[in-house]
Amino acid sequence: MNKEKFHVRTRAQESSNAIERMYITMRHLFNRGFYKPMGISGETLRESLLVLRPEIYGSIADEKAELDGLLYVIDRLPAGIEECRFINLTSDEGYANSHFEVIIPPKRRRNCYRIDKEQMNIEITRGRSEIYDILTHLTFLFIESHKISKRVLIDENGSTTRDWQKLEAAVLTEDKLSLKEREIALSHTANILGRTFEQVKEAHSKFATNQQPERILHIIYWLGKLAIDEVISNNKRTVTFSPVLRERLGHHIHGEMWANTIKETLEKHNLLSRPIHIISANLHSVMNTLYAPLAIKQTKADKDIFVTYEKLSNSDNEALRKKVTQKALQQGMLFIKDTSGTNIDVQIFDTAKLDLEKLDLGVKTIEKDKEAPVLFVMDYAFGEQAYETIDELLKPYKSRKQDIHLNVDSVSIMGKAGILEGGKGDIMIPSAHIFEGTADNYPFKNELSKSDLEGEGIDVYEGAMVSVLGTSLQNKDILKFFHDSTWNVIGLEMEGAHYQKAIQAASKVRRSINPDVKVRYAYYASDNPLETGSTLASGGLGTSGVKPTYLITRKILQQIFNSNT
Repeated sequence: MNKEKFHVRTRAQESSNAIERMYITMRHLFNRGFYKPMGISGETLRESLLVLRPEIYGSIADEKAELDGLLYVIDRLPAGIEECRFINLTSDEGYANSHFEVIIPPKRRRNCYRIDKEQMNIEITRGRSEIYDILTHLTFLFIESHKISKRVLIDENGSTTRDWQKLEAAVLTEDKLSLKEREIALSHTANILGRTFEQVKEAHSKFATNQQPERILHIIYWLGKLAIDEVISNNKRTVTFSPVLRERLGHHIHGEMWANTIKETLEKHNLLSRPIHIISANLHSVMNTLYAPLAIKQTKADKDIFVTYEKLSNSDNEALRKKVTQKALQQGMLFIKDTSGTNIDVQIFDTAKLDLEKLDLGVKTIEKDKEAPVLFVMDYAFGEQAYETIDELLKPYKSRKQDIHLNVDSVSIMGKAGILEGGKGDIMIPSAHIFEGTADNYPFKNELSKSDLEGEGIDVYEGAMVSVLGTSLQNKDILKFFHDSTWNVIGLEMEGAHYQKAIQAASKVRRSINPDVKVRYAYYASDNPLETGSTLASGGLGTSGVKPTYLITRKILQQIFNSNT
C-alpha cells in the first residue's frame, strides 16, 4: 500500500517537473527567437511532453497514431499548417490590411495568414498562454508526424512502403475519390497509422468538412511528407517569434485598447457613474435570460424556461436567436465588437430600460432612490489574458478633466472547466484558486454557494480549483494528487487565478475599485480528465451544458438584482 502511494506520488512529481521544464523551455525559446521542434533545440519540449503524456493527447507515447488528439489539435490550428515548414508567431503587425486571406481555426479564435506554400503566420494577441498552447500543440503534431515517417521509410535513401505510395497517389489526384477509392486509401492509411480500418474510417467522418471531405488523408500525407524530408534531407521545420511580438509581449497593448474602448462607450451613454457588475461568460446566456421571456411567447409545452434556452442553443434556430437579440438591442443592450485584437466581444446592459417584473427571475423593480445596475458581459478570456483585460478594465478612466474610478459592485466569472469528481455538466463552486507551478494561491469569499444551485437535478461540488498553464499539459497523476491531497481540488481551468490576481490588485492594493467588491465564481464541467474517454478530445458537451449554464447565469443575475432592490 505504501509502495503504491509512493509510486503514484513519484509519478505526479515527475509530471510536475515535466510541466515546469516545458514552461521554462518555452520561455527560453521565445527569448531566443526561433527553434526547430524536431531538432536539438526542441528536444526538451519533446521529451517533457512524452514524460507527461497529457490525457488530451491520448497515445502520444505509443507507436500507434493518436487520432482524437490529432483532431483536437488540428481544429485549434490554422487549416494548411501541416503543409508548412516555417511557422512564424507574430504580433498584430498589419496583415489584416494586406492581400493575405485571414484563416481562423474552427475551435480557436486567432488570426492566421498563409504567406506562401511553406510559411504560416499566427497572430498572438492573448499573451503567453496562447504561445504555450500553440507550442504544445505543434510539439504533439510533429511527434505524430515522425511516427508516420518511421512506419513508411524503408531505407536511408528515401524509399517508402507501398502503403505510403498509395496514400500519396490518392491525396495528389485532382479527381474526386469514389467510395471504393476512398476506402482503399483508408486501408493503406490504417497500416501507416497502426490503427484498424474501422478506427480510421470513423476518424475520416470526424475530420471531414464540406470544403475538404478527404481532410484526414491530406493531413496524414503532409505530416508524413515533411517528417520524411526532415529525416532524409535534414530539412527541419522551424518555429520563429517575430521581433515585434517579443518586444510587445507582456505590455497589455491589446488589453489597454480593449478597456479604453469600453470606458469610452460607458461615458458616451452616461453609464460610468452607475453601479457596474462585470460578468465573464459566453455572449448568449445573460442576454437570453433577460430578454427571451420578453421576445418569445412560450407555448404550453415550454412551461420550463430551460426548454426555451435549449431551443435557443440549437444551431438550427437562428431566427429565434435573432428575435431575442433584436429585443435586447431595443431595450438597453449595447454590443461592442472587438477591434483591439483581444477577440473578446462585449455586451453592456442598461437595466434601467428593463421591466424586471416581466422577467421570470423572481426579482422586483428597483426602488426609485437606487440606481439601476449596469451589466457588463465580456466573452471568455484565454489564460493569462484574463489578468491583462480585467487589470486594465479596473484602472481609473482617464477623461479629459479627471481620473474617474469605476463604481464596480461585483465581478462574476462563469466558465467551463475540467472536473475531478463527477462528470460532464456538473457544477463547481470554488473557494480558492491555486496557480499551478507557483506558490501562489488566491482564497476569496464566493458570493455563490453550493446550496444556491442544489435541488435542480445537477450535482454541485465545492472546493479549491487549480488554474493550469494549459489544458493540453494535464495528466492523471498530477490531477489525482491535487484531488486526493489536502489541497482538496475539485477541478481545473485556466483563468481563475489570473482574474482574482487582477481583482485583488485593484481592490486591495491600488484601491481603484471598492475594496469590498463582491466576487462570484462558478464553473460547469466540460470534461473529466481522470476518466478515460471523458477528456476534452472526446467531444463537446452538446445540450448537456445548457442547464448548468443557465442555472448559474440566473443565480448570478438574481443576486445582482436582489442587492439593488
